[in-house]
Amino acid sequence: MTPTLVRNLRNADPSAPADTGTRARDWAEIQERMLAPLYEAVYDRLEVGAATRMLSLGCGSGLALLIAAARGAQVTGVDSDRERLALARARLLPDEGAEGAPAHRARLHESGLPSGAGADGAPYDLITVFEPIGCAAGDSEGLVPALEAALPLAARGTTVVLTGWGPPERCATAPVLRVAARLTESARPPRPGGWRPTLRDDLEDVAARTGLRPDGSGRVSCPFGYADQESAVRGLLSTGLFDAAVRATDRSQVEKEVAEALHPYRRPDGTVWMPNVFRYLVCTT
Repeated sequence: MTPTLVRNLRNADPSAPADTGTRARDWAEIQERMLAPLYEAVYDRLEVGAATRMLSLGCGSGLALLIAAARGAQVTGVDSDRERLALARARLLPDEGAEGAPAHRARLHESGLPSGAGADGAPYDLITVFEPIGCAAGDSEGLVPALEAALPLAARGTTVVLTGWGPPERCATAPVLRVAARLTESARPPRPGGWRPTLRDDLEDVAARTGLRPDGSGRVSCPFGYADQESAVRGLLSTGLFDAAVRATDRSQVEKEVAEALHPYRRPDGTVWMPNVFRYLVCTT
């Protein structure tokens, strides 16, 4: 962490989440890579390659897009987080606007969906939602209208992939996330948006509400591994799953209690290792 980031954190309002730029970098540099096995498993199953025209909702800082583009796919990403999207743009379009830059390798949009289909004018044949749901109350509410808006841009019979956390008993991170629920519920009055256990049919419920037909599913091991406890705290807080707890108490308390909850997962060398399972649902329009 640079001195500038240290000063930003110390001067920030303790009742607010960390500076958005800092948190976006923590997500991109620490946390996002934990989900790479999920991206790869989905792409392997669907044989993502040069013929794929993919639309990613909630693309974050672009790692899933980058992996798909490396396989030859034409990718479009949408995200409402401006800071994360800026990092995605730096990864995917480093020479954007420069003479001789590759055309249509990727398209990125803040919040709103693209006005048309893929860059070549053809409709999308794959829509992905790699931001896992099922770990915070109401975390799928914004997903349903986003999917409904995106489906007209896709071809008939398009594949849609939804992702979520696996069963709590298969996720070592679940006890750490319970810190968010406890702190949120301790507020007077209790704050909405806290952590809750994943339910078996979270993904199927979203599919049913958007008229999608489930066509298979899978589970993927995505262990969370960190170089040290500080990196683990920063990575976990970058997910946004602790925001309600921060608003209910303050960031320093949340950081302290998350650090304490990590003790069972610390190794003798100081690293932190938490095995987790994530689930994906393959649907068709």
